[in-house]
Amino acid sequence: MKESVLKDKSYEFAIRIVKLSQYLQSEKKEFILGKQILRSGTAIGALVREAQFGQSKADFAGKMSIALKEANETDYWLCLLKDTEFINSKLFESMHADCKELIAMLVSTVKTSKK
Repeated sequence: MKESVLKDKSYEFAIRIVKLSQYLQSEKKEFILGKQILRSGTAIGALVREAQFGQSKADFAGKMSIALKEANETDYWLCLLKDTEFINSKLFESMHADCKELIAMLVSTVKTSKK
C-alpha cells in the first residue's frame, strides 16, 4: 500500500517538475537549472518504479536510497530557483511541500527496508 502511494505521488511530482522545467525554459529562458531539476525531479519516480522489481531486498533498498538522494537534490534546486527569483513563493511552497513529503516517505521506506 505504502509503495503504491509513493509510486503515485512521485509520478505526480514528476509531472509537476516537467511542467516547471517547461515554464523555466519558455518563460524565464533558463535552461541549465531547468534541466537540472528536470533530471533529479523525474528520477525520483523512475527509481521508485525500478525498485519495485528489485532483484533483492538490498537492491530495493539501494534504489530507494538513490531516489531519496535525488529528492534531496531536487529540494536544493527548488530552493535555489526561489532564492534567485526564477519561481515565486507560492509555486515554491507548493512544490517544496510535495518534495518534503516525498523525502519523508522515502526516508521511512529506506529505514524499513534495511531492517
